[in-house]
Amino acid sequence: MLKASDFHRGVERLGELIAEARVIVPFTGAGISTETGIPDFRSPGGLWSRNRPIPFDEFVADQDARDESWRRRFAMEEVFAAARPGRGHRALATLYRAGKIPTVITQNIDNLHQRSGFAADDVIELHGNTTYARCVGCEARYELQWVKTRFDQEGYAPDCSVCGAPVKTATISFGQAMPADEMRRAAEMSQRCDLFIAIGSSLVVWPAAGFPLMAKRAGARLVIINNEPTEQDEHADLVIHQDIGETLGPFVGN
Repeated sequence: MLKASDFHRGVERLGELIAEARVIVPFTGAGISTETGIPDFRSPGGLWSRNRPIPFDEFVADQDARDESWRRRFAMEEVFAAARPGRGHRALATLYRAGKIPTVITQNIDNLHQRSGFAADDVIELHGNTTYARCVGCEARYELQWVKTRFDQEGYAPDCSVCGAPVKTATISFGQAMPADEMRRAAEMSQRCDLFIAIGSSLVVWPAAGFPLMAKRAGARLVIINNEPTEQDEHADLVIHQDIGETLGPFVGN
């Protein structure tokens, strides 16, 4: 952890890098959302340490797995519904409105970047979005309330009314292919920017964790902001091991 004086100098240096940059691409992980009340999935004590993740093939093949998956999602609804963009989200939205950030790459599924002011098309969601659902077959979109109503009435997770395939949250599960368009766009933006800021990500989930190094190889300056050290710290031009809200709070505009 940085000493207070080093932390303040780190924030000052971050401000200098932001001012010098023409194109900034943030890459956000779970750490940016924890101050909003949304728990981290991977950390010790996180949701996945208490509940084994349900792989995609198991979800598709097993009605019981689908039922359990939806029970878990409905149990989290109050948490997701109550969450509001934190200081990190609002700081990035400020830079987005100022024209410094054309898009944000996120591993998060909570929709908080959109709620902070980013246009939906300017949020590259590598792991999807949990605030609505899609058919795994024809990709028809469903609102969560539709799923909840059917689940409560029938006692089990509903299938698509169009093609009959299972309906799941619009997220990327273990064993499910990464979204090709989003991966392509993320790679393009990583190579186009001159400042890449990794925020609240442990940088251990590949292939998404490759984008900071891709940006660095393309000539961008790399900043890593995370409570804990990452394996990529040695490649960064600036590393701040501090609370994300505290670090980005000074960049929140009116």
